[in-house]
Amino acid sequence: MVDADYIVELERALTRIAHLLTRARRHDRTVAAAGVNLDRANVPLLRMLADAEEPMRMGELAACLDVEAPHVTRQIQRLEREGLVDRVVDPDDRRAQRVRITTEGRASVDAIRRVSRRHMREALASWSIEDLRQLAALNHRMVDDFLANAERTEAFDRRWTRTTTTPAGPDAPTR
Repeated sequence: MVDADYIVELERALTRIAHLLTRARRHDRTVAAAGVNLDRANVPLLRMLADAEEPMRMGELAACLDVEAPHVTRQIQRLEREGLVDRVVDPDDRRAQRVRITTEGRASVDAIRRVSRRHMREALASWSIEDLRQLAALNHRMVDDFLANAERTEAFDRRWTRTTTTPAGPDAPTR
């Protein structure tokens, strides 16, 4: 089956966006403008903790980020040394620990978000409010559909929905 032109164009556009969002230089400029010193790998982790309603378990963080637990453990250790996260006793299992973002960590995430949003406002300044609303709605719809497809085709563990930016609750399965 030959892909319709619109699917080819959508794939091209998404590839370009992914490239723009994951470039090392973009990250370096963003953290410099935000006045923070964070590795690229630590930003999604800190964002996740900032958005979480409560401290998270290491395994839950690893599952949400789709990485191995030892990778998250090393990241958390570094962030803990920098004062951006700390560990607290898990109230559901006093033998376990959860990770929470500190005030300094939250300030770092907030600074990065302010810079990212400023860049987005600048890039999309010529767009109408209605176009921006449509773009946001269509992007949410696309992500929801991609997640649903991944669940069907890859036994993907859905952690994010359009209505919330927090990971699944404590009963959610982890890898």
